[in-house]
Amino acid sequence: MKTTFTRSLLILTLAASMAGCAGMSQKQKNAAVGAAIGGIAGSVLTNGGTLGTVGGAAIGGAIGHGVK
Repeated sequence: MKTTFTRSLLILTLAASMAGCAGMSQKQKNAAVGAAIGGIAGSVLTNGGTLGTVGGAAIGGAIGHGVK
């Protein structure tokens, strides 16, 4: 039961986030993707540490924004 709820919530969140990107420029999309990847990487590298997650998201967003 808990797995089904979690999976449904994840699918709903992904669908909502994809719809929210429709009016974004390419730089904004790249920054959002970079922030997501950086946040995940920071979280993994620091075993779920808040500072690592936020720092990774900030660095990833900055790098994503700079990519053409």
